[in-house]
Amino acid sequence: MADASAGSPGAASASGSAAGSGSGAPAPGRTGSATRWIVSAGVFVVNLDLFIVNVAVPALATSFGDASLASLSWVLNAYAIVFAALLVAAGRLADRYGHRRGFLLGLAVFTVASALCAVAPGVGWLVAARALQAAGAAALMPTSLALLLVGTPAERRPRAIRSWAAIGGIAAGLGPVAGGLLVEADWRWVFLVNVPVGAAGLVAGIRLLPADRPDRSGPLPDLTGAVLLTLSIGTLALGLVKAEAWGWSSTRVLGSLAAAVILAAVFWLRSARHPVPIVELPLLRIPAFAFATLAALLFTVAFAAMLLTSVLWCRQVWGYSAIRTGLAIAPGPLVVPVLAIASGPVVRRLGAGRTAAAGCLLFAGGLVWWALALDTAPHYAAAFLPGMLITGVGVGFALPTLVGAAATALPPARFATGSAVTTMARQTGAVLGVAVMVGLIGEPRTAEAALTAFRHGWLTAAVVGALAAAAALALPRPAPATAAPAKGPA
Repeated sequence: MADASAGSPGAASASGSAAGSGSGAPAPGRTGSATRWIVSAGVFVVNLDLFIVNVAVPALATSFGDASLASLSWVLNAYAIVFAALLVAAGRLADRYGHRRGFLLGLAVFTVASALCAVAPGVGWLVAARALQAAGAAALMPTSLALLLVGTPAERRPRAIRSWAAIGGIAAGLGPVAGGLLVEADWRWVFLVNVPVGAAGLVAGIRLLPADRPDRSGPLPDLTGAVLLTLSIGTLALGLVKAEAWGWSSTRVLGSLAAAVILAAVFWLRSARHPVPIVELPLLRIPAFAFATLAALLFTVAFAAMLLTSVLWCRQVWGYSAIRTGLAIAPGPLVVPVLAIASGPVVRRLGAGRTAAAGCLLFAGGLVWWALALDTAPHYAAAFLPGMLITGVGVGFALPTLVGAAATALPPARFATGSAVTTMARQTGAVLGVAVMVGLIGEPRTAEAALTAFRHGWLTAAVVGALAAAAALALPRPAPATAAPAKGPA
């Protein structure tokens, strides 16, 4: 079934695997089901990690008593930076050396790194182990979908992709509560929980995942470009995170921001000339892809800011326990997968641009609600919960729609690379969201100072959400004829 992979996120690689599904691949049936379970387990732990680690940040501050919020932000940002920079290169290396091998290597690295995170004696160790975790995740994520699509008939690929994406929604819904339970026991369990799942996935994967025939022709991906991108995002995050401590107009902050711009320019020039760049610049000349990716980046800035500040607010200002914080946050993520499914008819009626813009504005409205309604005295049901539900509805309409719009704007041969670029943009947005919030919130000494700082943060994130809506509205509306494929399985 060589045609089964056309247009998939692993286009070139999945087609190679399908082509090699002769004697080297297990027969369909039980092995196909095993592949789905193994891949789903790997994708689940990677997605779950995002939410449970956010919940753990205040506990890390208690455990590492001399660590500031700026230092602890690197526990989140090191992961996002490395993941963003390595995602495309890891996917291309998997095309070259095999998806099965890439998935198992990624899962092994992620599992070992999780164990190293759990035994971290200090922040520096934890940040380094998180970067290693991200390298494993970068290898695991693109190969997981390629393995899932091998042998999948063309008419069933959209359903397979939706199922793969839904795993992230399930992890998002369970993440805050699971994180609260684990942190309540000990923050190290946040990372230890990945180890048995990863180990079981490795044992099963070695035995049951189908073999593939990688295509080793062509040049290697631009690994130097990946390093340049890492340094560019990292120095930008450094300047933003340290702005409150160093001063926004200090030489060190301005120097960090200038270095980020220079490194980004060098990366851009290199991408224009390298045969296998991290970012294929011609893709950005496709208007729908460019605006959808820009909107996804901006939206993720606001989303990451919301996620971090909601945890910090509940834990540090209201004094909630870890489990109570997880339960307080959970309603927002829980509505996301429901709205993501319900958004399909809305997209068909209004178009992706207007649907995503409405979601972005709803999300911004939830942040404005918090800025106006929250006070230092806890009022969860009347003040916090409405904002969390509004932001959850916004995410459900905005993010899946933007990701889908970016993907469908691409020619089939560029689906894999373009989808990776959109994911990379979202990870970059997550870095910026965390860095900006840390720079704005700082280390307030009183509850009133914290209230003022958080309000500034929420209003800033709301503005970014509105900018994401503007970018979404710039998406070109599809021609009426493109509505025909909507008759597929719903």
